[in-house]
Amino acid sequence: MSQPQVQSDTDSEVLYEVADHIATITLNAPDRMNTISGEMLNTLTEILLTADRDPEVRCIIMTGNGRAFCAGLDLRGAGQGGTGLSGASQTTNLDVRATPPTVMHNLDTPLICALNGGAAGYGMDMAMGCDIRIMGTSGKLSAAFTKRGLLPESGGTWILPRLLGWAKAAEVIFTGRTMGAEECLEYGLVNHVVADEDVQGTARELAAEIASNAPLAVAAAKRMMRMGLKETFDEHVHHVFLQLLPLMRTKDFGEGVKAFMEKRDPDFQGK
Repeated sequence: MSQPQVQSDTDSEVLYEVADHIATITLNAPDRMNTISGEMLNTLTEILLTADRDPEVRCIIMTGNGRAFCAGLDLRGAGQGGTGLSGASQTTNLDVRATPPTVMHNLDTPLICALNGGAAGYGMDMAMGCDIRIMGTSGKLSAAFTKRGLLPESGGTWILPRLLGWAKAAEVIFTGRTMGAEECLEYGLVNHVVADEDVQGTARELAAEIASNAPLAVAAAKRMMRMGLKETFDEHVHHVFLQLLPLMRTKDFGEGVKAFMEKRDPDFQGK
């Protein structure tokens, strides 16, 4: 097993580590339940892009330290007419293309959310922006936006109707409902519910399974899934074919076929 290739300063509010082709991003402000400050927004964006560009990273896990995944945005100062984001500039001209939800949506690297605790507001939107979610039995998702005079501003109004259908999404968003782990599983908002102490291990096992596959093929599949959300079937199969041709010229494709014929596990190199 390889040693960590990258590790961030443990005092940072966003930790980053890479080992065994898996990048782990950890929200590290447990004293305030990992609420997101303006500085954290910028750091998280940079780290997500770094992970996606690293050819050694084949899967990303996002999680939090402490008893919550993320309790939303850091709203300190909001009552005094500020933005509610510590360190964020007061502006109405926000470039959402450089914010974590938009960056997450456009990542080609698979992204797993290990929900170590509750996720509320912005934290719920971030969790929903991941491809796969693992939740502990005590975890909760809270769409508390309307209870704060807001709306799901970071992808929730786009993601939830696609995950739940219009009627269920409307009920969750309009009521600002908090949902426990079993309800989240029943709704299909999370992939698996496990014991709290097993969340990280389960996420890492799944990440390792993903990382064992051909990374160029996995990235292409995710890219095509994303494009398929806005394409007709005919347009989509045409674009899939265009993705397939270069994949069939990769060394990994040759290794995959050879490993299948030799009845062994493939050794993919991402080339």
